[in-house]
Parts: sequence; structure tokens; C-alpha cells
Amino acid sequence: MQFSEQSRVWIYQSDKELSDVQVEQILDHLNNFAAEWTAHNHQLKAKAEIRYNRFLILIVDESQAGASGCSIDKSVNFMKKLEQQFDIKLFDRFNFAYREGEQVLSAPRHQFEELLKTKKINSETIVFNNLVHDLQQLETKWEVPFKDSWHQQLFGDLVNS
Repeated sequence: MQFSEQSRVWIYQSDKELSDVQVEQILDHLNNFAAEWTAHNHQLKAKAEIRYNRFLILIVDESQAGASGCSIDKSVNFMKKLEQQFDIKLFDRFNFAYREGEQVLSAPRHQFEELLKTKKINSETIVFNNLVHDLQQLETKWEVPFKDSWHQQLFGDLVNS
């Protein structure tokens, strides 16, 4: 199934790496949700994926039917149920993901700041911009060097000092 580059995306980052078994189980739930997801009784053209055993991603191609406030609320409630069922946190916006070599790690804000101060994270470190809003940005602006991310605006003084 083809999805437009302008398809909307929502990224939910787990506070910890998921096991392969958890990924398989969560992906089953996500796929079932995507297959049944509607907006005002119109089926949404939706799909789900999990990347790096950490990021749960919902994608909606709005060329057929757009995601409405109610349908977005349904997805948020669904994600909250997954949080409880799998004992993960998906709504902590102060948990920042970054790459260390091939490994994807995350850290709460205070720890992320410490990693910046000690230069374990620097301007070239790949960070994840979970604020991307469409499929094209997911592919081009989701994994970016710290210096090219919104993180630079928030934490740049720690990197540049």
C-alpha cells in the first residue's frame, strides 16, 4: 500500500528499549488498531511500525479521509493502554533519544544535559526529532545531527561551551 509523502505521522518514544517479543506483540496491537481506525465513521488509510525497538509510529494518508480530533483522541487513548499493558512510558517529552554508535539510547532531561556537559553527546551526535509531522520529514529530518535539530535551540549553550 502506497502512502503519500504528506501522510501525517505520530511518533511515540518508549522510555526503554523493547524486547523483540514485546515489539512483535505491540506491533500486532498497532496493526489491529490501524486497520480499524476511523474518523467520523470513515476508515482511515493508516499503518503502524516500530523502529529500533523503541519508536511506535502511526501513519495516516489523509488523501482519503483526514484524522480528526476524535480519531486522534482514539489513538492517544490506545497508546495509553499500551503503556499500561507493557509497562512503558510513551508520553514523556523530556526523555531524549540519541545514537551512540549503532545503538539507540534515551535519557531523561537531567541526564541528557549531563551527557552534553561531559561531551558524550556533541554537535555531531544523531538525535531523534519526534516532532516531525509527515512521512517525508520522518525519512529526512527525524534522525539528524544535534547541531541541525531543535535540541540545539534548547541545549546549544551546553554543547558550545
